[in-house]
Amino acid sequence: MAYDSATSAVQIVPVGSRPELERFIRVPMRLSARDPNYIAPLLIERREALSAKTNPFFAHADVQFWLAVKDGRDVGRISAQIDHLNPQTPEGYGNFGLIAGEDDEEVFAALFRTAEVWLRERGCRAALGPINLSTNEEVGLLVEGHDTPPMVMMGHDAPYAGPRIEAQGYVKAKDIYAYECSVADDLPAPILRRVRKPLAEGVTLRTLDMKRFDAEIRTLTEILNDAWSGNWGFTPTTEAETKQLATAMKMVIDPRLTWFAEIDGEPAGFMVLLPNVNEAIADLNGKLLPFGWAKLLWRLKVARVKSGRVPLMGVKRKFAATHRGQLLPFQLIDAVVLAARKLGYRRYELSWILEDNLPMRRICEAGGARIYKTYRLYEKAL
Repeated sequence: MAYDSATSAVQIVPVGSRPELERFIRVPMRLSARDPNYIAPLLIERREALSAKTNPFFAHADVQFWLAVKDGRDVGRISAQIDHLNPQTPEGYGNFGLIAGEDDEEVFAALFRTAEVWLRERGCRAALGPINLSTNEEVGLLVEGHDTPPMVMMGHDAPYAGPRIEAQGYVKAKDIYAYECSVADDLPAPILRRVRKPLAEGVTLRTLDMKRFDAEIRTLTEILNDAWSGNWGFTPTTEAETKQLATAMKMVIDPRLTWFAEIDGEPAGFMVLLPNVNEAIADLNGKLLPFGWAKLLWRLKVARVKSGRVPLMGVKRKFAATHRGQLLPFQLIDAVVLAARKLGYRRYELSWILEDNLPMRRICEAGGARIYKTYRLYEKAL
């Protein structure tokens, strides 16, 4: 599928080979080279995430990538995908994602027209994105908060990207927030007094057991799929994706910053604070060779990063409304923050939080967190 216009100098190239995928991965690295807050992702991680051989997402989704080329240069990229496990797919929604382009209306018009044709040909009645590639990965376009670098597994987009997408007829579907928190701050005194009382009968808190890592990740996924099942746009994580998650997280996860809650012996809730790997790779330009691995491991294990991100947190729905379950989020936050404080962390991010997820927003704001980045999902009828 190519963008065809007599007046356009933009050629759209479907990605079909390993060299083309490599070009696709590197587009935002070139476009953002002069942005002091952009952090290049690790190339090895991007190759695995965007390959059907290594990412189990492709087993339940149709996916296509395209490059935009102008005057012999790669000037943009986009993906289109249909996730057959996403509850919005039967409603006629397909997704676009991984959008990046020069500040050029022609480039964005060519990319979106191509992706929209592909989605329409497969029966989609609306496009929603950016989603990169799954709702369990990166979602949303950064529209506020360009003045600071992104945390681990968070996007960083050019300020002009939002207006360029809107110029193609897209409108806001949902905003999602990133909250910034200080490790030095405690929960409000009234909540803290309740949290630091002896645990209610039948309630236990514990850290991640690395000796049972695979089983622990399965427990985490079970809680996650239950706790988030009512969230807008949530797609359950499959067993294969759980295994991939375990492999990806094992090197960076700190068991002292991953806590589980149990009620009457049943896993009930969890919270994960990931070390901010972006802080450790900021100067590697995506490369781990020849010395990047050594630098990364040194910074994570010895020098230690000073910031982290909470990408995953949840309490099973059957417990969330009970007396014991209502206190679990605050108990988990307190346990994780105290551990992070001992490890020398200074700040952490809670993300993503849907704008209309008022219970979670109240939990964040009760601890003094503030919104410092806003990501936006756009939609368009096809």
